[in-house]
Amino acid sequence: MSQPVPNQRDVATGAQIPVAPAGRGDITQLPDLSSGSGRVGPVRTRMPVYLDMLPPCNAGCPAGENIQEWLRLIKNGQTEAAWRQLTRDNPFPAIHGRVCYHPCEAVCNRKELDGSVSIHSVERFLGDEGIRNGWQFEKPRNSTGRRVLVIGAGPSGLSAAYHLTRLGHAVEIRDSAELPGGMMRYGIPEYRLPRNVLDAEVDRLVQMGVTITNNHVVEDLEKEQAEGGFDAVFVAVGAHLSKRVDIPNQDAGRMVDAVSFLRDVASGERPEIGRKVAVYGAGNTAMDAARVARRLGAEESVIVYRRTADQMPAHAEEAEEAEREGVKMNWLRTISSMDEADLTVEIMELDENGKARGTGRFEKLEADTVILAIGQEADTRFLQGIPGMSFNDDVVNVDPATLMTDVPGIFAGGDAVPSERTVTVGVGHGKKAAKQIDVWLNNATPQNKVKHPVVGFEDLHLWYFGDGHTRREQPELAVDERVTFDEVVGGLDAEQAGFEAKRCLSCGNCFECDGCLGACPEDAVIKLGKGHRYRFDYEKCTGCATCYDQCPVHAIEMIPEN
Repeated sequence: MSQPVPNQRDVATGAQIPVAPAGRGDITQLPDLSSGSGRVGPVRTRMPVYLDMLPPCNAGCPAGENIQEWLRLIKNGQTEAAWRQLTRDNPFPAIHGRVCYHPCEAVCNRKELDGSVSIHSVERFLGDEGIRNGWQFEKPRNSTGRRVLVIGAGPSGLSAAYHLTRLGHAVEIRDSAELPGGMMRYGIPEYRLPRNVLDAEVDRLVQMGVTITNNHVVEDLEKEQAEGGFDAVFVAVGAHLSKRVDIPNQDAGRMVDAVSFLRDVASGERPEIGRKVAVYGAGNTAMDAARVARRLGAEESVIVYRRTADQMPAHAEEAEEAEREGVKMNWLRTISSMDEADLTVEIMELDENGKARGTGRFEKLEADTVILAIGQEADTRFLQGIPGMSFNDDVVNVDPATLMTDVPGIFAGGDAVPSERTVTVGVGHGKKAAKQIDVWLNNATPQNKVKHPVVGFEDLHLWYFGDGHTRREQPELAVDERVTFDEVVGGLDAEQAGFEAKRCLSCGNCFECDGCLGACPEDAVIKLGKGHRYRFDYEKCTGCATCYDQCPVHAIEMIPEN
């Protein structure tokens, strides 16, 4: 591998990534010609090409954000431009920076060095800056004259409305709740998502032109579509119905479902739950319910789950935060009955296939209140009478490629379809549905966009990497201060967010480090000016692969000579 060349810049401390690519190469079907640096013969058999590959963070984002690009803009000090780049794909950066489980970070190549880039904290910084500065979305310049009805003002419905409005369609959202936001408002507690943040990002959609009608229960969708003159419909109802379980008990008043419990608390109520609370289930909703119970004064809040910690549906960080706040975990237990002052739980064990089974052994567990958190269902009953609509239990069957149901013109997404039930997945569905609704309204043929190959850590040549660039962590309230619904996790300041953005390695995309320019022994690399990258002079190029060997981000590939 070549030595660092003059004027090389450290990516972690300020390298720049250009806006416009100069050239691309299709490497999906090529043989590996990159090995053997310096292999030059009388006839050149290979040649270098500049290309763009797909960074794993972009590939891993359910909302389809161009993460690498908005990180680049922050590196350049272009904060508002970064916010606008991000919100082209996702209108809720302040929300997502708080509640997304950031799958982008799980695949970030930098985690192999010193820890993944804290993408979610930089996204939150951008979202908070947008709110603080009053940045607004541009209103559409043209109107298509088409009208789209969206059922549900949760993340998926709001996202679809945003993207449809940008495309020039008139959109009305109808929602049964008093205020918009869906489970973001009525399911996620305020200590994770302050309501002023939610309100600010939803209000921005209203200012853009989206109509939101609350306290409106849709019972006959076909009638509402016809009377409103809507050309298409997007169904985005959330999973607001708690699944039930039959537990013999002497006092039904001591048993509540988690969704109703969290909804009541989010609406300002403070239910009496007693000193000891048992939460039946181990999903994210269960962890939220257990943490909320602690804030309402429960001295003991216990998770009861019939399987093990490794099998719980909750994200690990949610369980960790709950335990930090004093929530106890009671694994391999199932509730058999509920008496006046306690519960009878059966001790479970795992069989040879890893499934939980009863042992016939029981124990007592004190509990003043039991909160049921064993799963939620979408309320799709209002769709049951539509001819041709098909279902899989509580969710609607859709074409995975278009999100259209079996009924032409009616699309569905988010919790209403088979999918992972997270805010980010819902927002991604809204974006995808908006594009497909636009295609359908215009009688166009859907275009399948071919993605570039994803660049892995093993593809990078990080000879320039140095120490001293460890991940910046967000401040948090001390555990003994978490007695109210004040936000637990704080944000990064501008300097910290900028530093974190500069930790991005620019995987797969040229950032104009001049390495190829300085390393080429034949002066075959031509610099095109800032923001325009480079091109090769193939009259001089010998195919030695020195440029390929030194390119830190794999933005150069060696291909067969034609």
